[in-house]
Amino acid sequence: MRIYIKLRALLSAHTLFASNYFYIEISVWIDEKMGRVSVIVYITVAILLLIIVSRSSNKSNHPHRHHRLRIRSNFNLKAEPHSHHEPVAFDPVIADIERRREDKQWEQQFFQIHHPELLIPYETIHPEAPKHESQPEREDFMNAEDYVNDEERFNVTNRLVVLFPKIDVDPVDGYLSENELTEWNLQQSQREVLHRTEREMEVHDKNKDGFVSYAEYEAPSWVKNSDNNSFGYDMGWWKEEHFNASDVDGDGLLNITEFNDFLYPADTKNPKLLQWLCKEEIRERDSDKDGKVNFKEFFHGLFGLVRNYDEEGHNSSHESGDTLEAPAKILFAQLDKDGDGYLSHEELLPIIGKLHPSGRYYAKQQTEYIMQQVFFAFPSD
Repeated sequence: MRIYIKLRALLSAHTLFASNYFYIEISVWIDEKMGRVSVIVYITVAILLLIIVSRSSNKSNHPHRHHRLRIRSNFNLKAEPHSHHEPVAFDPVIADIERRREDKQWEQQFFQIHHPELLIPYETIHPEAPKHESQPEREDFMNAEDYVNDEERFNVTNRLVVLFPKIDVDPVDGYLSENELTEWNLQQSQREVLHRTEREMEVHDKNKDGFVSYAEYEAPSWVKNSDNNSFGYDMGWWKEEHFNASDVDGDGLLNITEFNDFLYPADTKNPKLLQWLCKEEIRERDSDKDGKVNFKEFFHGLFGLVRNYDEEGHNSSHESGDTLEAPAKILFAQLDKDGDGYLSHEELLPIIGKLHPSGRYYAKQQTEYIMQQVFFAFPSD
């Protein structure tokens, strides 16, 4: 039975903005077939609005500020192997605004590191400008926020009506499935990653031939400045072995796809690079430097990462080491194919995707969060 309903929903945004609340008036179709509540086009307005707004991590005490859509302003500009994954904006228009904002920050950081002599402080050019006005990029950023909060220029409902058919593709049935939302999130993430790779390639492709050679690539400053106990030269993250593993055709040069895998190996399908990732895990966890990982090294490092991947949302604070040791031994025995009591890099291959989650994993996480928020807001009776 399908019921057309119009409701005014009070959505608690506690998980999004601390104690802020907001109202959304929407129209929805609910299909109560086989005990499941499927949400059709108009409820998508609520879903996607939650997505866009939930991108905000800022808190404000201003009584009206919580009505504004936020644009991300802080970006992780390091292509670190274990860097925190940043979700990508759901709407490509918002993503483009954030991308341009990130590009400005990246460009500024690049010149600060490589060409500080070319930087001229804004105050030098405009000494009469008050200190709080000496950041033109902040003004541009606020203009962008004003744009997305101007209903005449950026109408959220209209944007979602435009986006809906782009997401509803498998199958085209007027519904958004979990798989369709995951694929959309993944596409936005892949577009963002490729943009960052193209940006890095423009810097490192010194002779502008469309490829990056090992001689052209210079390790980032954060690698050079890292101590011997952290990832860096000692681990081989930026060594020639990593470069060669990324070079699928073996021509000594990385094209854009290979360079993308070089910078973001977690998403690769290149078996050589996956093997290299496994070797890096061995090098990082091998505290006694025997070239293998024993159970103690596995238990105090790798097992926690695998468990976090498999049991998202578990509460480990109430579990002791003795409780965890039994499942750790079971997994260790399953991986230890030759039964020698150690794990080689080949034996780590079955779990490398859990040690280095791919973009699809994070896209699925983002989708699951969206679904939770929607069904929390519109529970089934």
